[in-house]
Amino acid sequence: MTTTQRATTQRTTTRTDEYHDQDSEPTANAPDPFRPTGPDQAAAEKPALVRWTQALERTRVIDRVQEPVHRLAQRLVAEPRNRTMLHGTGWLGHAAHPLLTDLPLGAWTSSTVLDLIGGRRCRPASRRLIAFGVLTAVPTALTGVAEWAETSDRDRRVGFVHALGNSAALGLYAASWSARRRDRHAAGVLLSLAGGVVASGAGYLGGHLTLARKVASRHPAFRTGDDQAQTPVG
Repeated sequence: MTTTQRATTQRTTTRTDEYHDQDSEPTANAPDPFRPTGPDQAAAEKPALVRWTQALERTRVIDRVQEPVHRLAQRLVAEPRNRTMLHGTGWLGHAAHPLLTDLPLGAWTSSTVLDLIGGRRCRPASRRLIAFGVLTAVPTALTGVAEWAETSDRDRRVGFVHALGNSAALGLYAASWSARRRDRHAAGVLLSLAGGVVASGAGYLGGHLTLARKVASRHPAFRTGDDQAQTPVG
C-alpha cells in the first residue's frame, strides 16, 4: 500500500469514528443540554410549598394589616420581665412557644382519634380534650405573639399569617366544643376536622419560621455565630 493510500484510509476511519461518536448515547457524566442550570435550576427544583412560602414572604400588602398589630405586640414585651417570661429564656433557656404548642395540638389530635375510633362512650372525654386545647391555646398564643414581636420584614409577614391560621383553628375548635355541649356531636366533629386542617397549615408556617428562618429566642449561652442578627436573645 502506498503512502497516499494509507493517508486516505486513515482519514476515512477518523470520519467514521466521529460519525459513530455523534450518534452514541450520552455518558452518565455528560451534561444534559435540556436541564436548566444556575438560578433557573434552583427555581425548577423548589417544591411547590417552598415557592408558595417565599412568595408569601414577599407579599408586602400584608404589611398594611400586620404593622398596627405588630406595634401592639411590641408593647407586650416592652417590660423586660414580661419579655423574659414570655420568651422563656429566663426559666427555660429558649423559646417557650414551640413547647407549649404541643398542649393544644396534642389535645385536639387526641380528641379527633376518639371521635373516629372511640365510639359513643368516648364523647365526653373527647369534649373535655377540646376544652383543654382551647384553654391551653391562650398561653401558647401569648408566647407566640412575644416571639413575633421581635421579627421583621419577611418573617413578620409569615408570622402574621401563621397567627391568623391559628386563630381560625382556635375559633373552629371553640365552636366544636360549643356544638358538643348542645349534643350536636356530628357538627362538633366536622368543626374539629376543619380546625385540624387549618391548624396543620398554620403549623407548617410555624415550622418554617423556627427551622428555616431560625426565628426563636434563646439564652445567650446558646447563641452561636451562625444565628441571625434578628434572633431574640435574653
